[in-house]
Amino acid sequence: MATVELRFSALPSHVRTARLVAASVARRSGVDEAVLDEVRLAVGEACTRAVGLHRNHDVSEPVSVLLIEEEKQFSIEVVDQAPHASATDASPGAMLNSEDVDTEGEDEMGLAVISGLVDDVEVTTAQGGGRLRMTWPTTPAQSGPTAAS
Repeated sequence: MATVELRFSALPSHVRTARLVAASVARRSGVDEAVLDEVRLAVGEACTRAVGLHRNHDVSEPVSVLLIEEEKQFSIEVVDQAPHASATDASPGAMLNSEDVDTEGEDEMGLAVISGLVDDVEVTTAQGGGRLRMTWPTTPAQSGPTAAS
């Protein structure tokens, strides 16, 4: 299992970098080319959500993005250090009904977009931060063309 960790200051300008790195590592890990745009969009939404939570709660710690390559899947975890009202371990749909979301609905919208892009999503929150994990299947690396005899 290979893991790449990206940590960045909670600034909106860094979200683009996280999207680019995630797409590159996803491609190398064997995520289907047709899904890479969804990976980019989902990571952008998840990182934007984390940046917003950090800024709304004056959290100075960086946002972390873990890019995890496993045998048959590729996962991305976006970790924030913002306080959440109550601990939950739920799918995005369940999270949308939580009292934990902000009053302007930005958190709800971001999670709704992510759940529309990614089939396998887990949201875990606690008083000391949250983790949003997204997983995609991978295909084995294709071997190059062989020389004809």
